Amino acid sequence: MADLTWTPGNSMRGEIKLPGDKSISHRALMLGAIADGVCRITGISTAEDVNSTAACLRKLGIKIDRRGHKVAVHGQGAGGLAPAKTVLDAGNSGTTIRLLAGILAAQPFTSTITGDESLRSRPMRRIIEPLEQMGAQIESTDNRAPLTLRGNVLHAIDFASPVASAQVKSCVLLAGLFAKGVTRVTEPFHSRDHTERMLREMGVSVHTSAAMSAVKGPAGVRPCDIDIPSDISAAAFFMTAAALMPNSEVVLNNVGVNPSRTGIIDALTAMGAQLRLDEVVELNHEPRARIIARSSKLKAVTLGGAMIPRIIDEIPILAIAATQAEGTTTIKDAGELRVKESDRIAAIADNLKRMGASVRELKDGLAITGPTPLKGAEIESHHDHRIAMAFSIAAQIASGETLIKNIDCINISFPGFIETLQMVQSD
Repeated sequence: MADLTWTPGNSMRGEIKLPGDKSISHRALMLGAIADGVCRITGISTAEDVNSTAACLRKLGIKIDRRGHKVAVHGQGAGGLAPAKTVLDAGNSGTTIRLLAGILAAQPFTSTITGDESLRSRPMRRIIEPLEQMGAQIESTDNRAPLTLRGNVLHAIDFASPVASAQVKSCVLLAGLFAKGVTRVTEPFHSRDHTERMLREMGVSVHTSAAMSAVKGPAGVRPCDIDIPSDISAAAFFMTAAALMPNSEVVLNNVGVNPSRTGIIDALTAMGAQLRLDEVVELNHEPRARIIARSSKLKAVTLGGAMIPRIIDEIPILAIAATQAEGTTTIKDAGELRVKESDRIAAIADNLKRMGASVRELKDGLAITGPTPLKGAEIESHHDHRIAMAFSIAAQIASGETLIKNIDCINISFPGFIETLQMVQSD
């Protein structure tokens, strides 16, 4: 694994090309695989996580033709998957293992799916419980990967998820496509809804209200062409960098602005960031827009409750913004960060302290007081892509050199991030 030394930047200017949305890319591949025909996908993410989904589907007998950011998925219908000859490897992707488990639970064969060391440490009881309630047979050790799923006839359930998790919700809804009757998932707060939107686009009747989503099965999936917007979680790093660095302006085109994902825009705007959205259009039930971000003076905010599912992936970069905001920013109700690719609460707090920030680690979040000048330091990425990218932005506003260890993990979600960041740095 490579390390990278950053020197501080002066400003950030330019038009930035971002990768396709990772969450939507996973879903397009999986739903394309069980569609009755060919789905053509443009703008697909090239992230390692998405490649893991494609590799698993190929092992299950799905033909996927790929040319750059364009993909054709030759769907085989609801009953068209074939038994894999080897164990399915989800790599580092929690989305791959959790969503695919919902599909595999209904197949007339046995599958085993696992992942890397990080993924094998992450909690799987949250999907095992509802799938078993639906009639699935699942074997695991301590409710962790690898998971062995013995395909079974499923029945619909009403499931009250204890966490607001799009991965849990999507797993159950995908299983519900194969179950007779109405499968409902209710969450404490509304989580991102890419699955529901794409199901509608592919001809499945989906009912939603407040924090409830439901599908009636068995339901076939209709093939369609899908255009994937740029990833707002990738855009978050550049929106924040532009806000923090003087004399900066960046333009981000075709960024997905699904309301369940725009918490980062709401949070930065509440902090005083100058953001402008225009050219808003909707394709495949997913809105997208051009975002222009400029240098800004930031103030502290409190982030918690229903906001957290909308910013769960962006909290690392929001923590960097908080170090330069006037007052104490409090992030709470974010205990889910403890069981991500790393313990992100601990990783953020430790690395910010190394850079001289005023930060206090909470059980379910962080309290960060600013503005505080950051200084270069040796940063532990913990092999977590969002930690590595967030502290690459911190390095731009720090004095002196910053060494980020094991930065290759960035490829899990944003291949080309380093080159993109270097390209828009202005001397």
